[in-house]
Amino acid sequence: MTTAAVPGAQPGRTKAFLRLVMIEHSVFALPFAYIAALTAMFELDRQMHWARLLLVTICMVGLRTFAMAANRIIDRELDARNPRTAHRELVTGAVSVRSAWTGAGIALAVFLGAAALLNPLCLALAPVAVVPMVVYPYGKRFTNFPQAILGLAQAMGPVGAWLAVTGEWSWDAVLLGLAIGFWIGGFDLIYACQDVDSDRAEGVKSVPARFGVEGALWGARGCHLITTALLAWYAVATDGGVLLWLGLLVVAGAFLYEHSIVTPKDLSRLNRAFFTVNGFIGIALFLCALADLLVRGLTL
Repeated sequence: MTTAAVPGAQPGRTKAFLRLVMIEHSVFALPFAYIAALTAMFELDRQMHWARLLLVTICMVGLRTFAMAANRIIDRELDARNPRTAHRELVTGAVSVRSAWTGAGIALAVFLGAAALLNPLCLALAPVAVVPMVVYPYGKRFTNFPQAILGLAQAMGPVGAWLAVTGEWSWDAVLLGLAIGFWIGGFDLIYACQDVDSDRAEGVKSVPARFGVEGALWGARGCHLITTALLAWYAVATDGGVLLWLGLLVVAGAFLYEHSIVTPKDLSRLNRAFFTVNGFIGIALFLCALADLLVRGLTL
């Protein structure tokens, strides 16, 4: 293998690796980690700690990049047999398996390095965050509920962000973590509906494959109802102000819209529900939460 196959050796290879890990999807989890970190800063001393926020960002992006690369490597043979995923970079050869493992290793090292710079507790707990990221792609091989593993993995983001700021456990962060876990698990249920035929043909386990598209969509609605309740609980627990509650109303409205455009008989707008609406939810809630904290006295 030439050096061109290593992520970072050539611009084209770097872009292919970033497409492989869908780096732009960091927008889904990052806003919730920021909300947790900023709320912790507000409760700690009402000061914005920019260096710590940068390290939280590096941790989140590093861990997510590792998780996506590992996911693509583990699933590459299944992806090759699924018409929807047959164009992915590891299937077409745009990225080699060796390059993907190299990129995953670098991302993992970046995550661990940033965790070490935050505090000893973050470094000690870092492996706990890594394990479900690796287990998740195997989940579809032994359980009909792989989204539950994904939700658990994503729930660790806000908890880790809070620990990064304070070095102490917070049940408020757990509430926010559970909210993002149910949120991402719910919209992954929606996303998985497009693979129901392929999953059944290949013996891949999933909620849509086991319970049908309608069952999966009802499961997603239930998850997002729980998400809304957990976010409301978080707002109460952290004495959130009017702007945070406004953000929750926006999120609730987005959920209603998301579930109105995807039905068991019409999945044509699934990508709009998955990418556009869910990206909007994260950003909108973060902006409202940030504005609320600033109004209440968070100093930049």
